[in-house]
Amino acid sequence: MAQAEFDEIAETFEFLDDWEDRYRHVIELGRDLPPMPEALKVPANKVNGCASQVWLFPQIENGRFDFLGASDAMIVSGLIAVLHALYAGRPLAEVPGVDAAGALKRLGLDEHLSSQRSNGLRAMVERIRLVATEALG
Repeated sequence: MAQAEFDEIAETFEFLDDWEDRYRHVIELGRDLPPMPEALKVPANKVNGCASQVWLFPQIENGRFDFLGASDAMIVSGLIAVLHALYAGRPLAEVPGVDAAGALKRLGLDEHLSSQRSNGLRAMVERIRLVATEALG
């Protein structure tokens, strides 16, 4: 499930020639994220290292990984949606080994995000890996 959704994003990015169009597409992906309940926007779910406010709430069910995510920045919400497409629905054991950097490079995000946004994206990936690794015991 997750890989097919991410592949669809990558194919759309290949179709869009201009980075501004890609940027708008990432924002649209963020707008389509399911809303995160305010009650989950607590310090325990906050991702440190992001310039904007970011919360990730992991959900593990039947051995599969998922999460809710939210941000106060539109582009970051879109990045959360991209990570959701990359990770959601994967078997928990696969999550720590996902080559997120390689996948994101495929989208060209590494070349077009500010250093603060790139650091925040890495912080989100690290949080996802940490949660999955801890859940695996």
